[in-house]
Amino acid sequence: MIIFRPALVRAAAVLTAGTLFLTGCGSSVTAPSEPGGQSAAAVTLVNCGREVVVDGIPEAAVGMHPAQTELMLRLGLADRLAGQAQATAQALPDDVAPLAKDVPVIGDVKPPSREDLLAVEPDFVYSPTTYEFTAEQGFASIEQLEQAGAAVYVAGGGCQERRMTGEVRDLFTDLEHLGRIFRVEKAAAELVSSSQAELDQVAAAVAGVDRLRVAQVYVDGTTLQAIGAGVEYDILRQAGADNVYAPDQPAFAEFFAATITPESLAAEQPEALVFAAYDEQHEAATRKYLTTTFPDLPAVRDGRLIAVSTSDMFPGTLGNVSVVRRIAEQLYPDAF
Repeated sequence: MIIFRPALVRAAAVLTAGTLFLTGCGSSVTAPSEPGGQSAAAVTLVNCGREVVVDGIPEAAVGMHPAQTELMLRLGLADRLAGQAQATAQALPDDVAPLAKDVPVIGDVKPPSREDLLAVEPDFVYSPTTYEFTAEQGFASIEQLEQAGAAVYVAGGGCQERRMTGEVRDLFTDLEHLGRIFRVEKAAAELVSSSQAELDQVAAAVAGVDRLRVAQVYVDGTTLQAIGAGVEYDILRQAGADNVYAPDQPAFAEFFAATITPESLAAEQPEALVFAAYDEQHEAATRKYLTTTFPDLPAVRDGRLIAVSTSDMFPGTLGNVSVVRRIAEQLYPDAF
């Protein structure tokens, strides 16, 4: 068990440095949190199987993806951010972007290097997955960050042991934990409440529909992958889809994505295709591939090719909630 003391960490010297693809719902921004965190009692929680104790409110937090940065901004923590990572991977929503204008950007579309992350002297690092801490990629590992005095929190759905079974509602646990860590429980509860209300509205709308068979795919050039587990699977389930690919299938026994052949997808005859894209060019290229490769597929023939942002499919983001509605509205427009 490691106890993190933010004030002491920032005064001490930082240790010297020695893609997997896969935004927000209409939420408000909370007023900044009150100062005086160093006198606050320690917070103990379990995250990704690790016990983390945060002694005092973090003063130098880093969001390892814009989605995590957004969550902290919406909780009123702009003055406690020491860095925003992967900032060019996704634009912050217009209503919170101005709050981040003075927050240093570290890294571009990729996670920051070990040296760049340690240079901002973080005392709290919040990431969507454990990938951002892959030492072999040149990133700071969780152990290195802990040695430097930073508490590390990974979105619940992005924990290695949870990656295959993650759900949209894992975000609510993350928000509860953030509320405790930063002493903004009320703001966190309000975000949970508004997000749950949006999910409930979708559930009510799709309750009586004849569910369409939907396949979720990712296209990289001519490589075709099926998505059948994790939060991505739960997003489709909550949108009212009858998932073609599911966690109980052998292809997804060890990983939430699996490379498939065009013939195998064609054999499934999905009535809709959901695909993730990281920019407009990628979306256009994916649409072209799907329409030219599968002209007779019901999903293509009936015009049900639904593009979503890769960022909205990352575990532990507000986009997980809003994309449920967007997919449901395109699958069942008459229900809304």
